[in-house]
Amino acid sequence: MSKPLRYLLAVLLPPVGVFLTYGLSISLLISIVLTLLGWLPGSMYAVWALVKHDENVGETT
Repeated sequence: MSKPLRYLLAVLLPPVGVFLTYGLSISLLISIVLTLLGWLPGSMYAVWALVKHDENVGETT
């Protein structure tokens, strides 16, 4: 899936963006909990998680 689409989903539907990047993981659980507490914390976490994932993927290649 393309990066811009993942980031768009991370902003609009945070758990979906995190799921498409990490699959079933603790990051998904954190994203769901933060989104239930409010859309903004969920979106902020999702974007942060995607940025960190992209940084880590860039380091290994």
